[in-house]
Amino acid sequence: MKTQNLASSKKMLLAMVGIGIISALLIVTTFELTLPRVQRLKAEALEKAIFKVLPGTVNTQAFGVNANGELFKMKEGDNTETAIYAGYNNNGNIIGYAIEASGQGYADIIRILYGYKPDKEILIGFQVLESKETPGLGDKIEKEEHFLNNFKALDVSLSNIGKLKNKLITLKQGEKQNPWEIDGITGATISSRAIGNIIGTSTSELVPILYDHYNKNNQKPKESNE
Repeated sequence: MKTQNLASSKKMLLAMVGIGIISALLIVTTFELTLPRVQRLKAEALEKAIFKVLPGTVNTQAFGVNANGELFKMKEGDNTETAIYAGYNNNGNIIGYAIEASGQGYADIIRILYGYKPDKEILIGFQVLESKETPGLGDKIEKEEHFLNNFKALDVSLSNIGKLKNKLITLKQGEKQNPWEIDGITGATISSRAIGNIIGTSTSELVPILYDHYNKNNQKPKESNE
C-alpha cells in the first residue's frame, strides 16, 4: 500500500513539474511573440507624443547626453538614460526639443514627455507616457485641462550665466502667480507635485545644454535679458 502511495505521489509530482514547465514555456513564447508588437506600439505612441508636444515638427532626430554634458546623435540600438528628440521644420531648422523624463509618483514611476521651445525659452507641451496613478485622482495629470494648460507657456528662461532663473515648482491649485509655477490639482496633490519635481529637475539639467545646442545649430546668439 505504501509502495502504491509513493508511486502515486511521484506521478503527481512529475505531472505538476511537467505542467509548470509547459506553462513557463508558453509564457516565454507568448512574450517573445508579442514583444515586437509591444515595442512597435510604444514607438508609435512616442512618435505621436513628440509631434503633439512640438507642434509644427516635420522631422525628428534622437539625441543622448554624454558624460561631458554634450548631445550626440543616437543610432538604432543605442541606449541612454535621457532621450531627447529635436524637432525640425520644413527648412531643416530646429523648432524645439521633446524631452523624456521620469520620477516617482504616488503609486509608481511616472514617465513623461515635454516640449521645449528655446527661442521663446518656454515649455510648450506635456504628455504622460506611462503612469499607474490612481484612476479618478492621480490620473488627472493626464487629462485635467487646467493642469495641462500650465505647459503651454511655462517659463524656463536662463540667466546670463546659463542657469535657470527660477526652478519650476508645483503649488496648490489657485496659488500660481508666476510664469514658472505649476498650478497643482486638488485631490491629486502628490501626483501633480511629482510632475513639478520631475520637470523641475530635468529642465535644470537639460535646458542649458539644449539652449546652447540650439544656438550653435541655428546660429542665433542669446541676447542679454538681465
